Amino acid sequence: MLQQDPAALVETVLQGGVIAYPTEAVYGLGCDPDNDEAIQKLLDLKQRPWQKGLILVASDFNQLTPYIDSSVLTEAQLQSAFDKWPGPFTFIMPKRPGLSSLLSGQFDSLAVRVSNHPGVQALCQALGKPIVSTSANLTGEEPALTPEEVIRQFDGKIDGLVAGSLGAEPKPSTIIDVISGKILR
Repeated sequence: MLQQDPAALVETVLQGGVIAYPTEAVYGLGCDPDNDEAIQKLLDLKQRPWQKGLILVASDFNQLTPYIDSSVLTEAQLQSAFDKWPGPFTFIMPKRPGLSSLLSGQFDSLAVRVSNHPGVQALCQALGKPIVSTSANLTGEEPALTPEEVIRQFDGKIDGLVAGSLGAEPKPSTIIDVISGKILR
């Protein structure tokens, strides 16, 4: 289950598995954004209501385009995200029509980030698409900062674990509404 190489878990993700992996600030739980069963499994593991929505992290913006509706965004709005990416900034963008509500929750938008974490970059490049990302913790608990903490909370419940270093960020990503520019977290 424990892997050093994020690419080693690509098949696990593509087959509907839920994995844990290091991000910029905390360990994340992730799965294939195109697999509703995997997304539901992740929500159930975390005990997270679907209405809250999830984040997609990618290695580049092009990986996010199948999930968002960038046609309603101005060039300046898109540039505001591009100026901060890759990095620890999550942007709320309009979702593509027909996108699974398990990803977007009760919202008409989707939270997306282009990560600068080498492990997340490698994982998304190997997958050829973004990965669902949410902090590796049960709802209400502190996010896991080490593989040992992930195992303590999710032993036997996840399908893979990437061992690696967290990024240098002291807290989870800043969340910004790309249309209004308002900082939400």
